[in-house]
Amino acid sequence: MITHMLKFNVGQIIEHNKFGYRGVIYDADAQFDGSHSWYEEVAKSRPPKDAPWYHVLVDDSDITTYVAERHIQAADNCGEINHPLIDVYFSSFVQGQYKLPAKQ
Repeated sequence: MITHMLKFNVGQIIEHNKFGYRGVIYDADAQFDGSHSWYEEVAKSRPPKDAPWYHVLVDDSDITTYVAERHIQAADNCGEINHPLIDVYFSSFVQGQYKLPAKQ
């Protein structure tokens, strides 16, 4: 059961509120979908598990991250993201947003 609506979309450019990195969302979960051990080890601020979480390709790196909705905002700079997996997830970049490939 989805308890929260997603605030951000796949393909949207975001910024992390605390760490300042830019990235693009490539997947989203309506609630936390990671392991208990990952949450205990990595999610130090204990964001809510019953709110949306996003999978993000981090700009100018080869890092992907999983981040709680409360820690991100829409980016002011909506320029393209430099990440080696961009072409794996997206087919184009149009007006500040990445587009998913057409379904076949």
